[in-house]
Amino acid sequence: MVVVIANYIPPAVRGRMKLWFVEPRPNVFVSGIKDSVADDVVNYLMKSCPESSGLMIFQKINIAPGFRISVLGKTGRNIKSLSGYQTIVEKEQ
Repeated sequence: MVVVIANYIPPAVRGRMKLWFVEPRPNVFVSGIKDSVADDVVNYLMKSCPESSGLMIFQKINIAPGFRISVLGKTGRNIKSLSGYQTIVEKEQ
């Protein structure tokens, strides 16, 4: 499974994403593609989108903790790693 949250997706990339994803809300994409295809899709998004896209990608993986978070550009949230576990920081103090 892959979930993509974006600030902006270029039209050409958005059209291609419609092959694999449903878009329940603007700039939120969800797909149940297989893990092998998910790696290719994530790589495609990271190469094809500018940093202004503000991508946050959640990808299911087969090792603990069961997911990977990838980020491209400014998303409004920070990712911190605690003992190898990726977390999203809501507010930094």
